Amino acid sequence: QVQLVESGGGLVQPGGSLRLSCAATGFTFSAYAMKWYRRQAPGKEREWVASISSTGASTNLADSVKGRFTIARDNALNTLYLQMNSLKPEDTAVYYCKAPGFGWGQGTQVTVSS
Repeated sequence: QVQLVESGGGLVQPGGSLRLSCAATGFTFSAYAMKWYRRQAPGKEREWVASISSTGASTNLADSVKGRFTIARDNALNTLYLQMNSLKPEDTAVYYCKAPGFGWGQGTQVTVSS
């Protein structure tokens, strides 16, 4: 059974940092490119945030987070990461990891507020 379990969210002040993790089970994690998405409000479409190739050699970031966020993975641990620095209130969202062809996890809430 495929599972993607996001963690590491929380409440942080503007300018702060968080590192999100996504633990993957039930499929060959190292064979899949992975992505992070976020939903900034209920009913709003999920927004793509970052992508990483199966080996981790290639990454892409949305313009809105470029220079502040970093995507990484550890294939030995079947875990995907999103390092978020210089957080802004507009980064407030539920963050999700995604593998192509599989469903969504429950997400992890990130709230940036003073």
